[in-house]
Amino acid sequence: MKRSIVITDDGSTSLKVEDLDENFHSHFGAIQESQHIFIGAGLNSTIPNPDATLSILEIGFGTGLNCFLTIPQMISRGEKLYYEAIEKYPLSQEEYQALNYKQLIQFPDSDFIFQQITEAPYDQVAQITPYFQLYKRELDFRKAQWEKERFDLVYFDPFSPDKQPEMWSLPVVSEVYQAMKPNGVLVTYSTKGTVKRVFKEAGFIIEKIPGPPGKREILRALK
Repeated sequence: MKRSIVITDDGSTSLKVEDLDENFHSHFGAIQESQHIFIGAGLNSTIPNPDATLSILEIGFGTGLNCFLTIPQMISRGEKLYYEAIEKYPLSQEEYQALNYKQLIQFPDSDFIFQQITEAPYDQVAQITPYFQLYKRELDFRKAQWEKERFDLVYFDPFSPDKQPEMWSLPVVSEVYQAMKPNGVLVTYSTKGTVKRVFKEAGFIIEKIPGPPGKREILRALK
């Protein structure tokens, strides 16, 4: 899969997949988009519980930006994190080094944590810090399996329904639904009509909420 570095409007880097003619993030701003959708509408909608471990599933690990943005929020919440991410086509270390996230996102030990996130091996659980476990899985999501009611929060971030329709199909979305805990939250960027219908059919209660610059609405789905 051929990829090239692009600069988005907020100054943060992203990648373009030449084969799909699609960027990993909005050209209006990679950090801005991820912060708004996955942190603002997703993580910040959950209730902190310092006595528990928050379990997050990400569909489409990509550049690791959503994961990296999650860490300072978890530090401020005083909560432990288990983060599982699926990625069929992992980035190379050269691609990670070309990203500028650690220059733009600063928090205690941020450089170290970004390095650990990107260098953690696939297909084994990595203890990044005493409060943060990361499990990156290199596989086609359609082959992934989980125990039921495993995750509190899902970052659903594959390529668009037009470019990767199989990831937005009922079997995939139903598998995610089954893997979520009762009252679990899922956030994604697409509000396409077919997407809403599939999420409803899988059992989700969906709501459209204001999106980041360049996107009028995004989708939040509740189990």
